[in-house]
Amino acid sequence: MPLFEHVDSIIARDPAARTRLEVILCYPGLHAVWLHRIAHFLWNIGLKLIARIISHTSRFITGIEIHPAVVVGKRVFIDHGLGVVIGETTVIGDDCTIYQGVTLGGTSLYKGTKRHPTLEAGVVVSAGAKVLGGFTVGQGARIGSNAVVLKAVPAGATAVGIPARIVETTDSQHSFTAYGITPEDLSN
Repeated sequence: MPLFEHVDSIIARDPAARTRLEVILCYPGLHAVWLHRIAHFLWNIGLKLIARIISHTSRFITGIEIHPAVVVGKRVFIDHGLGVVIGETTVIGDDCTIYQGVTLGGTSLYKGTKRHPTLEAGVVVSAGAKVLGGFTVGQGARIGSNAVVLKAVPAGATAVGIPARIVETTDSQHSFTAYGITPEDLSN
């Protein structure tokens, strides 16, 4: 059942989640995604005002703003979602994780153009990050806390800073050399 698949994916990614019932009752990110799915359906069948009202009500209840036109994949987890803003032409792939204070926003005001980012499957956008523009963040990429991303991020890469830059990573561990930290420092 898709409901439990989504809930179970949250339990797998959040060590604070204990039971399905707790996640269903107490996770506003889950509520925001559920309400978004209703608004998105209504948006797509042409009931745009009702879709916007549901979206607005969801923002009031959850503190998470998702435009009804946004395409949201399966098992998307918005954790501690207060202050998340997701713009109209955003596409979010399966299994993405978005933390509090994230903006998936645009940099232009032209109607009918792709103004907001596309997150491919498995992307993690950390707290406070701003991903601004109509480009793609590749599969499995990570966006660091408070980063301001203004251009495409390759699959599997980690982007940090203002403006964001790509830091080296390996398959087994992230490189912290951008911060002057060596792996030996981490083991001490």
